Amino acid sequence: MSGTEGITYADAGVDIHAGDKAVELMKAAVARTHGPEVLGGVGAFAGLFDASALLDYKRPLLASSTDGVGTKIVIAQAMGIHDTIGKDLVAMVVDDIVVCGAKPLVMTDYIACGRVVPERIADIVRGIAEGCVEAGVALVGGETAEHPGVMEPDEYDVAGAAIGVVEAEKVLGPDKVQSGDLVIAMASSGLHSNGYSLVRSIVAHQGWTLETYAPELTRSLGLELLEPTRIYSKLCVDLATNIPGIHAFSHVTGGGLAANVARVLPKGLAATVARDSWSLPAIFALLQDAGKVPWHDLESTLNLGIGMVAVVAPGDAAAVVEASGAAGVPAWIIGEVAPDAGRPTSPDVVRGAKGVDGGAVVLTGTYQV
Repeated sequence: MSGTEGITYADAGVDIHAGDKAVELMKAAVARTHGPEVLGGVGAFAGLFDASALLDYKRPLLASSTDGVGTKIVIAQAMGIHDTIGKDLVAMVVDDIVVCGAKPLVMTDYIACGRVVPERIADIVRGIAEGCVEAGVALVGGETAEHPGVMEPDEYDVAGAAIGVVEAEKVLGPDKVQSGDLVIAMASSGLHSNGYSLVRSIVAHQGWTLETYAPELTRSLGLELLEPTRIYSKLCVDLATNIPGIHAFSHVTGGGLAANVARVLPKGLAATVARDSWSLPAIFALLQDAGKVPWHDLESTLNLGIGMVAVVAPGDAAAVVEASGAAGVPAWIIGEVAPDAGRPTSPDVVRGAKGVDGGAVVLTGTYQV
């Protein structure tokens, strides 16, 4: 207790001056995400975004998404590296929005922590801002909340939300997918931000540390695990704008490849995906071998090297592969859509994923390790 006047907010564990300092440290990074559409700058109660451009739409639909980065945040805290988590947050949110063909416009963030360390908060927000610049999104607001007694002093968690827009007649998804369409994979940058409870269990079981160097990797395990999630939003918006044969996208997050692709297929159609159409990146093979994880469990937890999928008319498949590669994202054909033969659901046949009564994905072959 300070002095004899009773308990202050600082005595309770909340330092409002540290919060103010954190805002000052992050202002420049946030401002770099602002174009002329953002009004009012940093610090207002609400972010203002000029939506005049929406007047050019016949029937603009707003798309929204919210997400976090899961237990990957434990790795960042242990490593003392906090900016990459910010990029993860942006990717997990905006890459969901582009799946329906929407262009992300604005994003907000929320950081809860046990104690405000201004430099640490600024690092997180700097990563968020860098991700927003890469995604072409304005960071128009955020909140940092100090929760002493609820979280440990060096603990924090992050969440974010974004809004985008798409012309109603250009919405992508199951209604556009047809038999004969090809399934195109876009490479992930690594583990992205799903399955880290499994990953951390394998690391603990092996007795590895984050400084462990495995011959299969070109850097420490900790740095490999912190590789930021790839941001596909600009690429996907460009593809949807310029290639008419784009029928659907699927962001490969929790549930793995099959469960997420099944969500964007109509009932009555099935995509056959060949497991041997790509080689697993080293980190996935390393984790599977170290944990002796059953393959069906692994593929329903991790992305296995594919972070985004496009379902495309066959005549435009080559253009999608070429455009994605030109943007620095390797892409390749992994399967084809055909009428659903009605095979029973099994580890190799996924349908009705995540509450969606849609199509099916049939996984064939074995992975190249």
